[in-house]
Amino acid sequence: MSTTRVLLVDDHPIFREGLRTALTGVAELELVGEAADGAQALELVTALRPDVVLMDLTMPGMSGLEATRLLRAREDAPAVLILTMHEDDESLFAAVRAGAAGYLLKDAGRDHLVRSVLAVAAGEAVFGPGVAQRVLAAMRGPMATSAPFPVLTDREREILDLVAHGLGNQVIARRLYLSDKTVRNTVSVVLTKLQAADRGEAIERARAAGLGRAERA
Repeated sequence: MSTTRVLLVDDHPIFREGLRTALTGVAELELVGEAADGAQALELVTALRPDVVLMDLTMPGMSGLEATRLLRAREDAPAVLILTMHEDDESLFAAVRAGAAGYLLKDAGRDHLVRSVLAVAAGEAVFGPGVAQRVLAAMRGPMATSAPFPVLTDREREILDLVAHGLGNQVIARRLYLSDKTVRNTVSVVLTKLQAADRGEAIERARAAGLGRAERA
């Protein structure tokens, strides 16, 4: 009987250990390696050829979102199953746009996790409880007419848009006639609200949501 080769990607060693324990002994699965960030995951996928990558979203260096996007661009791309603590719609839809085949929260039970890994390996799309309903609702509704990141104020979204264009705080401050301190504090608030690890992750998620793309004078 063939087994599904799995690569674990998470920056927390204790969580990886828990995953390893949960999946070891499952006859249908073979754990072939572990990575602590997106860049290492890309290297190990090339070397180990897993069928499924269990991918965290928020990691130092290259995020899981960017790693997923790069992996899915390969001809021999493995299926990517996101395993994260982020429950917000922005993270969910950014992951789907990046090419993830599934999206589970880290509190998923062992049996559910195993079934999900096998399902994405077989080419299915898998979403955790509650997540699937949000995906279906978004597909049925006019997502394009709603502003991305509803947790942000209009000003915060405007500054995030400029950040996603690659502008620095001082340039944004001059453009919006604000003080450098105001822009710096607003960017900090945006990172907190989006639960982004750093500016780079916020930019990735903003661009995935459609910000930072339109031409600006």
